[in-house]
Amino acid sequence: MSSLTEARISEVRAFNRFYTKVIGVLQSGMHHLPYSLTEGRVLYEVAHADSIETGELRTLLDLDAGYLSRILTRFDADGLIVRERSAADARKHVVRLSAAGREAFEALDRASTEDIGRLLAGLPEDARERLVDGMRAIRDVLDPPAGPETVLIRPPRDGDLSWVVHRHGVLYAREYGWGRTFEQTVARIVADFDPPGDAAWIAEVGGRPAGCVFYVRKPDATGQLRLLLVEPSARGLGLGRRLVDECLRHARADGRERVVLWTRDCLSSARRIYEAAGFRLDSEEKGVENGIEVNEQMWSVDLAATPSSNGR
Repeated sequence: MSSLTEARISEVRAFNRFYTKVIGVLQSGMHHLPYSLTEGRVLYEVAHADSIETGELRTLLDLDAGYLSRILTRFDADGLIVRERSAADARKHVVRLSAAGREAFEALDRASTEDIGRLLAGLPEDARERLVDGMRAIRDVLDPPAGPETVLIRPPRDGDLSWVVHRHGVLYAREYGWGRTFEQTVARIVADFDPPGDAAWIAEVGGRPAGCVFYVRKPDATGQLRLLLVEPSARGLGLGRRLVDECLRHARADGRERVVLWTRDCLSSARRIYEAAGFRLDSEEKGVENGIEVNEQMWSVDLAATPSSNGR
């Protein structure tokens, strides 16, 4: 096992211990309610399903059959649930909350909301956003959505420009070994961003930034496409092509006759997008980034000779 893998396992275990401790703190705030965290989960699922077959409930919560049976027996004795034979299959039972069970669930739900509200209230706003974003990221990685998420191409909002610099620095260092000087180059490009002459677009997937591209107005009826990036988690959705199409559509509307771009030949996925959009290689030369040899390339497209893509 590599040292990197061991370090990652250690981090996951440390987070697991910490998270369990935090959940314990939140749960301790509900000690005036006579339910454990697992019992609360059972109440929650039954409440939101209206009625549910016990086998389905066991699978949903990944609980041992005997453990779930003991919880339901306790709830039955306390008058919180009603158990009936399934109308579809008499061998099975379904459960639903009684009026008392509904009251118990609502009390538990209020207590949980209040405890989490107190946790968030003790944090500054930026820390709250980081916490929620981190939790969302963990959920997305370990349990990705089954269906397609909403995709949006939009202008930058407050905070997006720093995201562009940060993600370029992180991803290109991780994937190609380019270092701080590359991130500084991106930072200078972003610092020079000057709307309304220049323009930029952020691709959102599921409400979170997942890609970007910049348009810079140049002399002689020329525009430049810069900083195309798509997050690894969003690749394969066609975002790169949509961002490039948006940039070219804007260049036409801005009266540009030609769009140029600078890239490196190792960025093969981006190159395929550029070629599909009509760009052609003009020149290339050797360069070095963080001690790594790279092949710098200049590409261009003649807008008059290239029709717009689907009217975009």
